[in-house]
Amino acid sequence: MEYAFSSRISALQPSAIREILKVTSNPGVISLAAGNPSPETFPAKDMAEIAAEIFEKRFADALQYGVSEGYDPLRRVTAERLREKFSVGRDFDDLIIVSGGQQGIELSAKCFANEGDVILCEEPSFIGALNALRSYGVRLMAVPCGPQGMDMGALERILAETPRVKLIYTIPTFQNPSGVTMPLESRRRMLALAEKHGVMILEDNPYFELRYDGQYVPPIKSLDAAGRVIYCGSYSKIIAPGIRLGFVCAPKAVIAKLTVAKQVSDVHSNLFFQMLVCEYLETRDLDAHIAQSRALYKEKLERMTSALREHAPMLDFTAPQGGLFLWCVLPGGLDGAEFCRRMGGKGVAAVPGASFLVDEGAGSPAIRLNFSLPSARQIDAGCARIGETLKECLGERQ
Repeated sequence: MEYAFSSRISALQPSAIREILKVTSNPGVISLAAGNPSPETFPAKDMAEIAAEIFEKRFADALQYGVSEGYDPLRRVTAERLREKFSVGRDFDDLIIVSGGQQGIELSAKCFANEGDVILCEEPSFIGALNALRSYGVRLMAVPCGPQGMDMGALERILAETPRVKLIYTIPTFQNPSGVTMPLESRRRMLALAEKHGVMILEDNPYFELRYDGQYVPPIKSLDAAGRVIYCGSYSKIIAPGIRLGFVCAPKAVIAKLTVAKQVSDVHSNLFFQMLVCEYLETRDLDAHIAQSRALYKEKLERMTSALREHAPMLDFTAPQGGLFLWCVLPGGLDGAEFCRRMGGKGVAAVPGASFLVDEGAGSPAIRLNFSLPSARQIDAGCARIGETLKECLGERQ
């Protein structure tokens, strides 16, 4: 039979990345498509010790309902870390624990955007966020993203010309998928434009602590003196993604509304893992753990860039200063989606650039590669097959 789905959901398409990842479960497939941290970085031993202690002494608390704002000790230690290390959070701010950073994005759209309102976002941008925003019937408008991140001139023009803009969604540090980082002056200008036009900024910063090169650039939220920025962070990339824990720092009135919206969605985030992560933060050295992760990822990034320069010198890319992704532009006007299909036939999975566009039907000559998950051997083999496929595609055009 036919089902009459809501207009909010009927037009949404499955995440291209999630669909690709189904294929990568097949033996022999080299996945350069995921956004996954490496299991080598998961602090499994420490987590096992903490979990055993929780189930022995505090099982009733861990397995009971909790408050929607999150486990209070975790909220406190998270807020303290943000404030002390990154100057994020002021007296007018509060913090909520959410089920992964993407829930923070979705709840923000739920609280600020009505159907037909406009949300501005970088192009290309994170597909999960784009779908979360689309689900509320908003009109997404793309702002070009170049080597310096979101184009501030374009942003200023669009804000001046476009009514009903409610949010500016940005990943300013190691942007997904492009890997670029917005300079400090652009962050200040974005904040000034948001204040001038009465628009909120939704700052998504899951990769912020995974810097391998270059100079630290402070979050936009650290510059926010007027309560204009909603800051979404995550423990997925610096501890483990399966725990599904993120956090949102925003003005108290905003957090109050996000809490009500969260109660509609899932009541509260996983309490056992909130307790576990809190204990980990209080008794282990998270900064040392992150430093080890950065060392591993820097080595993998250098391996991938070296392999691509060897096997696919015609591929255009710039190594990012951090994050998990390499954004590559194919030569000769090749289509990224068709190229990824051909790569799939050779047992290598990558994500076509079109998946990250506001207009899902538009073509793109780009592909996104992930270097954090594959092994060194898989990186070498995958890049060699990319080079082979490029030569084949370009040869067919001659």
